[in-house]
Amino acid sequence: MALVVAIQQCEPINIDVELSCKAGDVLAIVGPSGSGKTTLLRCIAGLHKPQNGFISFAGKLWFDAEKKFYVVPQQRQVGFVFQDFALFPHLTVLDNIQLAMPVSSKVGAHQLLARVHLTGLENRKPETLSGGQKQRVALARALAIEPQILLLDEPFSSVDQVTRRKLRLEMLQLTRQLAVPIILVTHDLDEACLLANKMVVLHKGVALQSGEPQVLLKKPANATVARLVDVKNLFNGTVIKHGGMSFLQWAAEALTLPGNPFDNGASVSWCIRSADILLHSRIRPSGGEKENPLTVTIEELMLVGGIFNLIVSLSGSHQVLLHMDLPPHVVERNHLKIGESINISIPEQAIHLMPTVVTDSVGN
Repeated sequence: MALVVAIQQCEPINIDVELSCKAGDVLAIVGPSGSGKTTLLRCIAGLHKPQNGFISFAGKLWFDAEKKFYVVPQQRQVGFVFQDFALFPHLTVLDNIQLAMPVSSKVGAHQLLARVHLTGLENRKPETLSGGQKQRVALARALAIEPQILLLDEPFSSVDQVTRRKLRLEMLQLTRQLAVPIILVTHDLDEACLLANKMVVLHKGVALQSGEPQVLLKKPANATVARLVDVKNLFNGTVIKHGGMSFLQWAAEALTLPGNPFDNGASVSWCIRSADILLHSRIRPSGGEKENPLTVTIEELMLVGGIFNLIVSLSGSHQVLLHMDLPPHVVERNHLKIGESINISIPEQAIHLMPTVVTDSVGN
């Protein structure tokens, strides 16, 4: 069973998207505010009619503009967790869930409450609940309709970081149990990588790239996508081919390349993941030539989420900055400090070349 979407519209926001999501997949849609993420979910749920295109599920049409065919939301059996939860404030937790349950439901409301860890809160009103508890009620209500598709619109945006981490883990475990297509809208790339096995980058209503999250983060299609997925190390350079070898002229450096599809003299954008930059150990220095060796100066050294993020500058140019990620034990064993010079390597295979795309601001 697969959801297939191919829609276009101009108002209230321009959208031109084609995507598919099969049962068991979690598809994350990422992009800046105003890119059409929520509108896309509303089109799938039947809450908004696109001007052109079609939507089908399991081979059955839900919407076809040309045929003037439209299936109402109640018949699509789509579970939707809204960003603001959209709970009925005058109803109890139990009533909010039971209201969504079909008469023929084989799962009781109390079972759903237990599934989302809300046992004992049946008679509470939404106003007495924490953000995390409201999110769980909204999820239980979405599951109560026995959905064919589950849509999640920024489901963790209204909760604190500690609660968010816990809810992500619960959601990860739940998505593995559900044999339905799941579409997650999020601004959080860590969230997308944790929960989804597919990702679509949306900008101004257009899907710029889709694929596995880790592939998109390592090999964005162009500089615009790289900015949208918050690639820290994004630069411009020139391809130089000489003597059967390829080089990347960047700043004052010539980095060797394993090969590239660009012509000699081509202007390109390039990126490398922070985790792929290698530190030359001060403890056990290895002999021989290092791959694309550079001497850099540590400008910043920050511990974020259990990993040290280093911002280093090329020697002789404090304007050219690189981001590196290192485990704490590596930083501690090498006694790294701000202001010190260190030696690093840019592995050839970790360099990703791409077309330079000039756009206006991508926003946040």
